[in-house]
Amino acid sequence: MATDIKDAVHTVDAAAVMKLLPARPRLLALGEPTHGEDTLLDLRNELFRQLVEQEGYGTIAIESDCMMGLVVDDYVTAGTGTLDEVMEHGFSHGWGASAANRELVRWMRAYNEGRPVSERLRFAGFDGPLEITAAASPRQALTALHGYLSARVDTDLLPCTAETLERLLGTDDRWTEPAAMLDPSQSVGQSDDAGRLRLLADDLVALLDTQTPHLITTTSRDDLDRARLYGRTATGLLRYHHWMADTSPARMTRLCALRDLMMAHNLLAVTDRGPALVHAQNSHLQREKSSMQLWQGRVEWWSAGALVSARLGEEYAFVATALGTIRHQGVDTPPPDTVEGLLYELPDDRYVVDAPRLATALGGTLPALRVSPWFGYAPFDPAHLRDIDGIVFVKDVPQC
Repeated sequence: MATDIKDAVHTVDAAAVMKLLPARPRLLALGEPTHGEDTLLDLRNELFRQLVEQEGYGTIAIESDCMMGLVVDDYVTAGTGTLDEVMEHGFSHGWGASAANRELVRWMRAYNEGRPVSERLRFAGFDGPLEITAAASPRQALTALHGYLSARVDTDLLPCTAETLERLLGTDDRWTEPAAMLDPSQSVGQSDDAGRLRLLADDLVALLDTQTPHLITTTSRDDLDRARLYGRTATGLLRYHHWMADTSPARMTRLCALRDLMMAHNLLAVTDRGPALVHAQNSHLQREKSSMQLWQGRVEWWSAGALVSARLGEEYAFVATALGTIRHQGVDTPPPDTVEGLLYELPDDRYVVDAPRLATALGGTLPALRVSPWFGYAPFDPAHLRDIDGIVFVKDVPQC
C-alpha cells in the first residue's frame, strides 16, 4: 500500500495541480485548514504566480471583506494609494498584517505595471462585510449603489432620495451592536426602518438590472461590476441583519448559510472576468455540507464551494490543504492511522496528492479523523477523499 500511496503524490506546483483535473477550471479553489500562517500563504502566492504565467489565470480572490478588497484592486490595477495604506485599509480579519499578503499585493502591482488594462491581474475579497460574530452597517454599499444610479438614470426612476436612505439607516452603531449575535432582541434587523431599507435595496438592484442596456454604454465595465457588488452586498447585509433578529432554532444555521451565499455570489461574479484562484478555509470551499459546533449545538449548511460547484460543475475544482504539524500551536505529529499521518511518513516536505487515487489505494479502509488540540486548526475529514480533486500536503508549518 505504501507504494500505491507514493504513486498518488507529486511535487507541489501548478502543473501538478492541473494534471489532477479534466480541464482548466474557471474557478480553482485552494483551501487551508487554519488561518494566519504565512507558510501556507507563501505557497498560495507561488501557485498563483504559476497559474498566471502558465495557465492564464487573471484574478485571485481571498476570504476578506469584498468592499475593502476594492482598495486592493485599485492599487494593483492602477497604483491608487500606497502599499502601506492598502495593507491597512484593504483587508479584513487582520489579514493586512501578513507579510505574505503584502508580498502578494506588491507582486501583483509590479506585474501589472505597464501592461494594457485587459492584461492586468485583479484582486477580490469575496467575503461579506461580516463575521460569525457581527455584521457591518449596510450604509456603505447602499449609498454607493444609490450614488451610482442617481448619476446615471432619470431621478424619477429612483425609489428614494439619498436623504431618505440616511434617515432610515441612522447611526452605524445600531447595526454593529456586539450583543446582537447572542441576543436577537439587540438586533435592529427586523425594525420598521430595516424592513423599509430591504425593500428599497431590492428596488435599487432591480433598477440597476433594468437599466443595464443604458448603463453598459455610459459607464465602464468596472464601474458597472462594482455597482452590482454594491447591490449584492447591500441586499445580503440587510438579509443577514434581518435573521440576526430571529429567535427560531434555525437562526444560526440560517446565518451561516447566508454568509456562504454572499461568498458564492461574489465568486460567481469573479468568474465572469475569466479563470480565477480562490483561497479560503477548506470548509468554505468544499462540496460537502459545512458544520460547526456552536453554543446552541451543531449547525450544518451548504458552503460557498458547494453552491458554486452546483452552478459551474466541472468548471469548479477544489484542492484542500492538509497539515502535519503546527507545533507552536500544539499540533504535533499526526497519528499514523489518519490521512495526515499517512502522508507525514513520506520523505518530502510538500506534496500534491491525487485524492481519488489515494482513496483507491486505501481500498475500503477509511482513515481515522484526526483530533486537533487547537480550535484554530480543522483536520482533514477522510470521508471527503473521493469528493475533492486533490490535497496539498504541508508536512510542518514553522512559527514565522
